[in-house]
Amino acid sequence: MPLNDEFPNILSVVGRDVARYADNICAIATAHSQTGTVAWLSANRAFELPFHGDGAVVRDAVRAAASGLDINVVAAAGRRKKLIVADMDSTIITCECLDEIADAMGLKAQVAAITERAMAGEIAFEPALRERVALLKGLPVHRLARVYGERVRLTPGARTLLATMKAHGARGVLVSGGFTFFTERVAADAGFDAHFGNVLLDDGAHLTGTVADPILGREAKLQTLENEVKALGITAAETLAVGDGANDLAMIERAGLGVAFHAKPIVAAAAGARVDYGDLTTLLYLQGYSDAEFVRA
Repeated sequence: MPLNDEFPNILSVVGRDVARYADNICAIATAHSQTGTVAWLSANRAFELPFHGDGAVVRDAVRAAASGLDINVVAAAGRRKKLIVADMDSTIITCECLDEIADAMGLKAQVAAITERAMAGEIAFEPALRERVALLKGLPVHRLARVYGERVRLTPGARTLLATMKAHGARGVLVSGGFTFFTERVAADAGFDAHFGNVLLDDGAHLTGTVADPILGREAKLQTLENEVKALGITAAETLAVGDGANDLAMIERAGLGVAFHAKPIVAAAAGARVDYGDLTTLLYLQGYSDAEFVRA
């Protein structure tokens, strides 16, 4: 009998010093399902356990008994995805670019409060973006380069995630409600094949406080994923989408593997998988890659 038929689910466990929890986790999984043999993907950092049973029951039981670890259940079939579509701010990079631009004008607290509400799904993304951008009117355009150089940092594991997936034939697309000034640079730095974002308008010297239409938000992110699926001739099941905010929900729910990365509660609750503690290489372990297969970029 093929492995995927015998054990259609994979329990993925990732975290620091995870070996100390392995026996207990396996015992809990076995109490709720028929299990196979443990496979270690990273010494004392990541292992997986194939099983046959109710995925949600096993996942929830293990999560309840082992805090501080990233514990997920994924399908054994088709694990390695052919497309990754990733959010930028607070996902591929560690900050929110708009908030950092606002900081250059002494407005970070005001703008960040709006950002937080939009990402939590408390207010609509598009009007929230216009409201925040309006506050940036008059900022010299050259200051954007300074913000990028001083504030923008890739999230640990970003380059390895992209390099490893691309080495195995995948395509990487960065899609952001942020701005093309930043997506262009982050995409090149992290190793994405394409990028999409909103366009900040200026008069040649200063920001005008406006953004070009149409605004790239929740539905546009979903459309980007669907456009890429069609162009590649693959299915949505063969895709991975990752993000942290409410405007990422549609693409996360559509993807074959939708991941909430250090996400707002509304996103973490809806995503098929969630990473609350680890870095972006956790997305490789979810796909069954071992450390030996990582491409360190």
